[in-house]
Formats: sequence, C-alpha cells, structure tokens
Amino acid sequence: MADRKGLVAGNWKMNGGRADGIALARAIAERATEPHACDLLVCPPATLLVPIGEVLGGSGIALGGQDCHEATSGAFTGCTSAEMLKDAGCSHVIVGHSERRHTCGESDADVQAKTLAAWRAGLVAIVCVGETLAEREADIAIAVVSNQIAGSVPDGAAADTLVIAYEPVWAIGTGLTPTRADVTEMHASIRSHIPAGTRILYGGSVNPKNAPGILALPEVDGALVGGASLKAEDFWAIARAAR
Repeated sequence: MADRKGLVAGNWKMNGGRADGIALARAIAERATEPHACDLLVCPPATLLVPIGEVLGGSGIALGGQDCHEATSGAFTGCTSAEMLKDAGCSHVIVGHSERRHTCGESDADVQAKTLAAWRAGLVAIVCVGETLAEREADIAIAVVSNQIAGSVPDGAAADTLVIAYEPVWAIGTGLTPTRADVTEMHASIRSHIPAGTRILYGGSVNPKNAPGILALPEVDGALVGGASLKAEDFWAIARAAR
C-alpha cells in the first residue's frame, strides 16, 4: 500500500438535522487537527451538504454525496445530479451502495451510468460492491463481486477518479464481519480487476474495535464507515487506525 494513501469515509446515511450535523462536523474537524495518516471524507445527507461543507472548510476533510442521478438536469423529482453535488462543494460521491442496489433495485448498469455522471462533473466515484449471505454461503462471492465490478465500472477508470468500497451486504448493520482471510482474498480479487493504485475500502460494520485488525491488512486501503461515523470519537478512532 506504499503508493495508496488510506481513506476513511463516513456515510451518515439518512441521519442528522442541521444542528446535530454541524456539531458532528465540528467535532470531527477539531480532531482532524491531530496527526493522522489517512485522507478523511464525510458524506452527509444532501440537505446538509452546504452547511457541513462550510464547517469543514480549511480542515482538509473532503465532502461527498451519498448518491447522484445520471442526468445533468431534468424532470427527476427528488434526485440530485452530480453537477449539483459539485456545486455544493463535493469532491466525491458514493454510487451503488448496497442499500441502493437492494432496496431501490439499482442494477450494475445504473451504477455505471452514475459513475460516468460523477466523472463528468469532476467527482471521484466511490463504487460499492458486495455479496449477500446466500451468495457467500454458495461460494460464489468472488464471482458475484467480479461481475459487479465488470458491470459497474466504466472503461477509462483511473486511480484518481475511482475508489472501490467492498461491503459484504450481510455484515452491514449486523455486527458481523468476514474473517481477515476472507477480506484479504476479496480485496486481492477486486484489485485484479481495477487500475493499479486504485484504493479499495472495506465497509461492513466497521467500528473502533474491529478497525485496527481490518485496516492493518495489506490489501485494505481504508474504510467506508456507516453507524460509527455518527459519533466523532468513534470515527476518529477508526481514522487513527488507518495507515
């Protein structure tokens, strides 16, 4: 990982009002003045992007969106374009999160279109991939994830415009995690399908307790953090564990 700086990204999901979000962002920004070895990214709900961006200004912490629409603009009620995210101060956007794939029915083709939209707007796309418990138990996890990458990552990907987040669907919010051997095997497989130097994050119930072991694995370049990113001290503990 000598040429791949760590990245710890907080996905706040649909959590936080203005006051709570600003307080959380300030607490994270204050901790970020301490020495740390990784890049930091916060992805709040769309309603909080501008105020959170203002709080994070000058802190070195990047701002990201949780999703984007593939179109630049149009009659898409409730959607947000990548260009809107860029205008709000974002540098990154998450696409293809398991909750979008499995709850909203997004396909690999949908994720690929959103990735292209992110690049069009000048954003780094964090493309999420991962298997269900049934797929893991059927011993097809690597094949499933490989197919997701093939279908979700467009041609022309580069290490400076793409991040892959591996999130075993069955581990999100359950407190369960794959073995370190499973994580290493999956990340190594993913790396064989993406441009050299591309960062791969692990995202499956990452918390301060399990982060040191996971982030110490050579193939793991950081974490996509869900629930633990809603507590500044927990998020910072994970960041400190990253190389």
